[in-house]
Amino acid sequence: MNIAVCIKQVPSTESKIRPASDGKDIDRSGLSYVVNPYDEFGVEEALKIKEQLGEGTVTAISIGPEKVSDALRTCLAVGVDQAIHIQDDAIHGSDGFTIARILSAALQKENYDIIFFGRQAIDDDSGAIGVFVAELMGLPHAAGINKLEIHPEDRRAVAHRQIEGATEIVETPLPALFTCQKELNEPRYASLPGIMKAKQKPLTVWGLSDLGIDPATVGATQARITVDQITSPPVRTTGKIIEGNASEAVSELVSLLREEVKIV
Repeated sequence: MNIAVCIKQVPSTESKIRPASDGKDIDRSGLSYVVNPYDEFGVEEALKIKEQLGEGTVTAISIGPEKVSDALRTCLAVGVDQAIHIQDDAIHGSDGFTIARILSAALQKENYDIIFFGRQAIDDDSGAIGVFVAELMGLPHAAGINKLEIHPEDRRAVAHRQIEGATEIVETPLPALFTCQKELNEPRYASLPGIMKAKQKPLTVWGLSDLGIDPATVGATQARITVDQITSPPVRTTGKIIEGNASEAVSELVSLLREEVKIV
């Protein structure tokens, strides 16, 4: 079973996020980065499938600048077999659709039986890249899965996903693409030997020319979706405690809602 997991390097959840001075991006100075948590579920599921079947190869793929290699080595440290880093200055500023085009071109260079994405990235929360890739590659897909059964004998998969008040069960032939949700599994931690081995494993680095993509078709100038402005959320005001008996409290509350909050 040949499995690919597409990952994204994102700011750590402990990082303090501030808008950049131009209001078009976040201030990235001093931020620490991690593998997107939802992508970790995809990595773990790929490793579990390989272990259950007793064979196969797991490949991690990511796009970004030099520091993205750290995220890929984190994947290698937990047991991923090989990693592909797509790195090209022309990609900077690309929107989600363009990123999906680039990933599709990379994935089509190999015959993968299963492709995993996280349900969404915790930085932009678009939740669209995996679905874009499936459509561009003409693959069946199931989004936001929290259980997956692989039947290699007849090359099919059964995916479970939570919907309003129920569980939806989707059966699909392979190859197929899945985006991963919480409860799918519990991602493993890297061992010290795994970390040491990961430092020695080579990374495959591809530029746009290796994927047959014209640099003029990517980047900020070609983006279909652009960021108009990034701002910090408004500072929360302190709460107000209403004193008095029930009748007085209700009267004051209605008055506050009408005059200050202006929702009555």
